[in-house]
Amino acid sequence: MNVLPIIDLAIIGVYLLGMVGVGVYFSRRNNSTDQFTKASGHIPGWALGISMYATFLSSNTFLGVPGKAFGSNWNSFVFSLSMPLAAWIAAKYFVPFYRKRGEISAYTHLEHRFGPWARTYAMVCFVLTQLARMGSIFFGIALALEALTGIDMRSIMMVSGVCIMLYTMLGGMEAVIWTEVAQGIIQTVGAIMVMAIVIIEMDNGFSDIISIGTANQKFSLGSFSVTDFTSATFWVIFLYGFFINLNNFGIDQNYVQRYHAAKNEKEASRGIWQCVYWYLPVSLVFFFIGTSLFAYYQQHPELIEAVKQQVATDKGIDVAMVTAADYGDKVFPHFMVTKVPRGLLGLIIAAMLSAAMSTISSGMNTSATVFLKDIYMRFVDRNVTPKKEMLVLYVSTGLIGVFAIVTGIAMIGVKSILDLWWQLAGIFSGGMLGLFLLGMISKGTGNTTAKLATTIGILVILWMTFSNLLPEQYSGLRNPLHLNMVIVIGTLSIFLSGILIAKIRGVTSS
Repeated sequence: MNVLPIIDLAIIGVYLLGMVGVGVYFSRRNNSTDQFTKASGHIPGWALGISMYATFLSSNTFLGVPGKAFGSNWNSFVFSLSMPLAAWIAAKYFVPFYRKRGEISAYTHLEHRFGPWARTYAMVCFVLTQLARMGSIFFGIALALEALTGIDMRSIMMVSGVCIMLYTMLGGMEAVIWTEVAQGIIQTVGAIMVMAIVIIEMDNGFSDIISIGTANQKFSLGSFSVTDFTSATFWVIFLYGFFINLNNFGIDQNYVQRYHAAKNEKEASRGIWQCVYWYLPVSLVFFFIGTSLFAYYQQHPELIEAVKQQVATDKGIDVAMVTAADYGDKVFPHFMVTKVPRGLLGLIIAAMLSAAMSTISSGMNTSATVFLKDIYMRFVDRNVTPKKEMLVLYVSTGLIGVFAIVTGIAMIGVKSILDLWWQLAGIFSGGMLGLFLLGMISKGTGNTTAKLATTIGILVILWMTFSNLLPEQYSGLRNPLHLNMVIVIGTLSIFLSGILIAKIRGVTSS
C-alpha cells in the first residue's frame, strides 16, 4: 500500500474539515426551504458563474479528459467549443423564462403545459442523469485515490460521500455555491500546477510536448467530414456538446436552481457567461496535460510498464494487448505518485477532491429539491409544513448520496470515465430536452400530441442505444450512428414529430 507523507495527509484532512466547516457555518441561516434550495436569492453573478464552472469541472474532467487526450487526441475538446452557442441561447431565452415563472423546480412548467405525466417523465430523466453523473464522479475520484494511497475504492467513495452529504445537508444551496467557488479556484490552481510539473519533467520542456504531440497527431480535433456521423468526428462531438450544454444550461435543475439563487435576471445571465469564460481555457489545460503526459511517457517508456501490467492483470489479458486507451485514466494518478513532490501532492489531491465534491454536492441538493417539489408535495403531502419540508430535504439528500455511492461502486472496472458519462448523459437527457423545446416553441402542441411525440422519441433512443445487441442476422437493423448522436436524434425525434403530428391533427380537425 502507498502511504502518503504526513504533510499531504494533513492538507487533505484540513481541506475536508474546511468543507464540512462551511456547511456548519451556513447551517445557522439554513432554516427554510427557500434558503436551502436557492440561498434566498442573494448570490452575486460572479460567484454563481464560478459555482457553475466548478460543477462542469468535475473529476470526470480532472481525470477523464487527460486520460482521453493521452489515449487519443483533442477531439473531445470540441465539446467545450460548443458551450458559447448553448450559453447564448440559455441566457437569452431560458433565464428570463424561469425567472418570470418563479418556480424552483425546472419541471413544474411541463405539468402546466402538458399534464402531470410530462413533469414526472422529465423528473425521472433528471434523477437518472444525476445518479449517472455522481456515480461516475465517485468512481473517478476513487480510481485516482486508490492509486495514490492503496485504500480500497469502496472505502474512498463512502468516506468522501459522507463528508459531502454533511456539508450539503447542513448548509443547503448557499453552502454548495460558496464551497464550489473555493473548489473552482482550487481545481484551477491544481490543474496549472500539474501542467507545470509535467513540462518541467520533459527533457526539453514545452517544445518536446509540441513536437511529440504533433508527430502523433495528438492535437487533432477529429475529422471535419460533414457526412460521417458513424464516428466521433468534429461535427458529431460539436452537435453532442451543443445539445448536452443546452440541456445543462437550459433545463438541468443544477443550473435552473442557481438562476433563482441569483439576485436578478442580469446576474443569472452573467453567471452563465462567467462559467463559459472559466471553463473553456481550463478545459484546454486538461487536454494539454493529457498530451503532455503522453509525451513524457514516450520519453520514459519504462515507467508506463507498471501501469500496463496492472491493467493486464485486472482484465485478465496479456500485457501486449493493452493499448493507451485502456490505461489512459490511470496515467494521471501514476504520474502524481511518482513525480509530484510531497506537499504539492496533497494540494493536487485536494483539487481532485474538490472537482468531485462540487458536482456531487450540487447534484445532491438539486435532486433533493426535485424530490420535495415533484414527488413528495405532489404524491404524498400537498399541505406539508415548513418543518416537514426541511426534514424531507435532509432525508432525501442523504438517500440520494447513498444511491450515488452505490452507482459509483457499480461502475468499477469501466474503460473510460468520460466515455461512460457522455453515453449515459446522452441517453437520459435526449427525451427531456426534446419535450422542453416542444413545449416552449410549439405553442399549438397539446397533451395527446406531446405524449405521442415523447413515445416516438423514447423508442428512437432505445433503438439507438440497444440495437447493437441484436443478433448478427439482424445486423442491418442496428444503429449505424455514433452513440454520441443519441441525444441529438432523440431530441429532434420528439421535437419534430410533435410539430408534425400537431400539424396533421390540425389539418384533420379542420
